[in-house]
Amino acid sequence: CPCVPSQGTMMDNRFATALVIACVLSLISTIYMAASIGTDFWYEYHTQSPAENVSEAGRSIWEEFVSKDADEKTYTDALFRCNGTVGLWRRCITVPKNSHWYSPPAFSFFPPPETDMTTNCISFSLSDQFAEKYIEPGNHNSGTDLNRTYLWRLQFLLPFVSIGLMCFGALIGLCACACRSLYPAIATGVLHFLAGLCTLGLVGCYVAGIELLHRKLPLPEDVKGEFGWSFCLACVSAPLQFMAAALFIWAARTNRKEFTLLKAYRVA
Repeated sequence: CPCVPSQGTMMDNRFATALVIACVLSLISTIYMAASIGTDFWYEYHTQSPAENVSEAGRSIWEEFVSKDADEKTYTDALFRCNGTVGLWRRCITVPKNSHWYSPPAFSFFPPPETDMTTNCISFSLSDQFAEKYIEPGNHNSGTDLNRTYLWRLQFLLPFVSIGLMCFGALIGLCACACRSLYPAIATGVLHFLAGLCTLGLVGCYVAGIELLHRKLPLPEDVKGEFGWSFCLACVSAPLQFMAAALFIWAARTNRKEFTLLKAYRVA
């Protein structure tokens, strides 16, 4: 946050308040973005009985899900059937905690035991992030789907660009503190505005990528998909960045204009 200038540069309480609010908004948006990037609840799938689905499919569904050679269709089907969640870095499914795959008998006088569930996750490697998406998921001979391929790559890169711009803006703010000047706050505001555009682009790319995927692989009738709280954090972060940018730019430009007018009046 740029410090209150002194020695020839005048600033009233309006500008000081605007800068403090901008700094708070910038900090909150950075925390939200970091939490959003580091969590796996960007998109969630909900099915009625994941334990039964897994026991019917057998161990193969988990082995294929964790396999390095698992294609998009394989792990997406597992996400459908096992209450999966998808983040920017990882994909997760909910499976029975016990090692055996319990399947209750068809006729029994006793209720089936409750199955403890656990969430297991697999990280996307760097090569997975930049891998090509295919027109028909799972069919490598169907050609490359350029739209989904570049949307996936952008949704991986844009959040880091956004975080980097805000950190660089904070560094400029520290330099402004050392220089006892409010003028660099304009650059901080511009960087926050660009960060907001990157965050907004990230949200748009993710929504478009999910919609295009579901056109290729429609959701089963008993599966419901919805955006999770990690996605909501990114959505909230974008307007906070825009508001912080507006306050930084307004405070710096208005203070500079008033100081110039005051100096001209004194000269006159």
